[in-house]
Amino acid sequence: MNAYSEIGRAWQERPDQFEAAQRQRLIKWRTEPVTLRIDHPTRLDRARALGYKAKPGFIVVRQRVDRGGRQRPQIRKVRKTSHSRQNLILSKNYQQVAEERAARRFPNTEVLNSYFAGKDGTHYWYEIILIDKESPSITSDRRMDWIASATRRAFRGMTSAAKRRRGLYRKGIGTEKLRPSLRAHNRTK
Repeated sequence: MNAYSEIGRAWQERPDQFEAAQRQRLIKWRTEPVTLRIDHPTRLDRARALGYKAKPGFIVVRQRVDRGGRQRPQIRKVRKTSHSRQNLILSKNYQQVAEERAARRFPNTEVLNSYFAGKDGTHYWYEIILIDKESPSITSDRRMDWIASATRRAFRGMTSAAKRRRGLYRKGIGTEKLRPSLRAHNRTK
């Protein structure tokens, strides 16, 4: 087995030494800013599988997202029936919210992908792989130059987390209305 397989197995099986190290990591992460650029990915196996390379133009950001329901703004001078619940029901998952926040924080980059890094009782942490579109090492790389022409992938639902949320990884019966999107399907009628 190679080193990446061992790292992945440790994240899945979570032995005692791993749990202790992860607990210490989370204690440290709670004191850090919400969006933090880091030098190296925490889960190197996952980052490499999602396209990360240790070369100029690749940026890794750790993004913290609060767990729990999302509250609506305070309701004032409006009939209660038009705002029937205080909790806001969003169709986005935490990972997509984290990608969008990281993309807003680094506007000159494009989101390549992201992966789960940890959670506690109040927060989720995701590590987002961002690409600097103007970097010469990206524009000269045949495998990555496609992202130089991409725009706002995180906000348009083009990342892996957003496609999963939109149901685009499913096929067949029950998915007739998902393509090209729910809104486009309803517009055609």
